Amino acid sequence: MQAQDTATAYFFKLWSWAEANAKHVAFGAVVLAVAVFLASYYFWRQNQMEIDAGQALTQLLVSTPTGSDAGQLSGAYLKIASDYSDTPTGGRALMLGATTLFESGKYPEAQAQFQKYLDRHPAETFAAQAALGLASCLDAQGKMDPAISAYRRVISSFSDPNAADAAKFALAKINEQQGKLADAKNLYETVARSNPNSPLGSEAMFRVIQLRAKLPAATPPGTAPASFNPGAKQ
Repeated sequence: MQAQDTATAYFFKLWSWAEANAKHVAFGAVVLAVAVFLASYYFWRQNQMEIDAGQALTQLLVSTPTGSDAGQLSGAYLKIASDYSDTPTGGRALMLGATTLFESGKYPEAQAQFQKYLDRHPAETFAAQAALGLASCLDAQGKMDPAISAYRRVISSFSDPNAADAAKFALAKINEQQGKLADAKNLYETVARSNPNSPLGSEAMFRVIQLRAKLPAATPPGTAPASFNPGAKQ
């Protein structure tokens, strides 16, 4: 009974406060209603934008004939990316545009688009692939020091094992070109161990075998190298 009386007394106090502050209560209700409406509209609009982006990209993919001009195709991808920049599909279109530019040998343009993806979507699905694409563009332009730094960033900053292994393989190739054969062999071995049944792993193992033939055999532990003594009996 006492609890019921307490609840009743609290209700009447609240009712009295509401009557005394009717204007404030009404204003607060209006503000809340507007906020709910705006939030609902925002999420509806985002969902609709994603649907529209998906339809636009699908239409482009199914209507593009084989052998289409790479410049026009990349431009079409990048237009979708621009029109729907805040959607996941817009990010995918941006990656497709950048990749198309790279495959057609337009490395500076591709580099700019991969960088744009990283700026807009630093933690999203294709971020590791975009970082790898950026490094590959620098590599293709002969900018070795920035390329090396970019490949290392892929390895250290992203959890995508496929991107990391591709970056290690590319770094190994650079080391091999620079005469750093032991470093190259170590990286190739890492890639081969991680990808035992893939084309990348097979290529890495093939290069390991080649480099082992070029590198001097390691001295067994605890064995001192033989010294040359002209007076020794043969």
